[in-house]
Amino acid sequence: MKKEINSKKEAWLHAVRLRTLPLALASIFAGSFLAAWKDAFRLEILLLASLTTVFLQILSNLSNDYGDTVHGADSAERQGPVRAVQSGLISLAEMKRAMYIFGGLSIVSGLLLLYFAVQNWIVFTLFLGLGLAAIWAAISYTSGKKPYGYVGLGDISVFLFFGLLGVLGTFFLHTLSFEPLTILIGISIGLFSTAVLNINNIRDIESDQKAGKRSIPVRIGRTRAVQYNWALLAGGYLSLFVFALFSDHLFSLLATLAWPIMMKVGYGVQHANSSAETDPYLKKMAMSTLLWVILFGIGLII
Repeated sequence: MKKEINSKKEAWLHAVRLRTLPLALASIFAGSFLAAWKDAFRLEILLLASLTTVFLQILSNLSNDYGDTVHGADSAERQGPVRAVQSGLISLAEMKRAMYIFGGLSIVSGLLLLYFAVQNWIVFTLFLGLGLAAIWAAISYTSGKKPYGYVGLGDISVFLFFGLLGVLGTFFLHTLSFEPLTILIGISIGLFSTAVLNINNIRDIESDQKAGKRSIPVRIGRTRAVQYNWALLAGGYLSLFVFALFSDHLFSLLATLAWPIMMKVGYGVQHANSSAETDPYLKKMAMSTLLWVILFGIGLII
């Protein structure tokens, strides 16, 4: 399954992991669609929030490459795609410098976002704290002395930052207000994003187990991890149905058109017999989540 990396440029592209970026943008787009629903959409907020999120996602990917190499999850026995540091074309020191660069870019972009979005210093400080927490979460997932991804807490982090905080935070920066119903969409995006991580961890279950990385699939086994994956998908749609019911906006159910694709992903992961067969469903789940958001947004603003 592993594809050999032949150049440093190719190694950096592997480290950045472009296929993860659509998922990172899903919560930003969802929050922005919800703001448009309330006639409070601001283009500069969408652009700066998207840029900040992309920088944070790249930081997380670089940190994951760095941390898994240090802690042994990216050993030669790992069956997933080869990592940049593992390939030997990028040193640990070079990867660490890249992490500093994207951490800095995240801070600059985030500060610009807050400058244009809020004028209240209390709110500014609160969101600055959330931004710094996001940077910490991106770095500490697999890096540091006690990476939380190695004790099975990655799912909670993804649910919070890719779901609830991403959607609610983006909506607030557009509108400077809170709408309780947005929590339901934050839950949907959080559950779908957690499914992406779960598929990743199902793929890497054997190498993670050998490295001592106690992800959810390692803890509960592959069969239950697949059942957990189905629960995440079903929960995301249940939350959408509740939103449509209480918002009295049935056109938001246009997002259900993405269900057949997610069903195909779920069945594919369930019946995959190897890491090589599981890996393609990572990208498919990420893209179907973004498709879900776009369909949801179209229905919402009709």
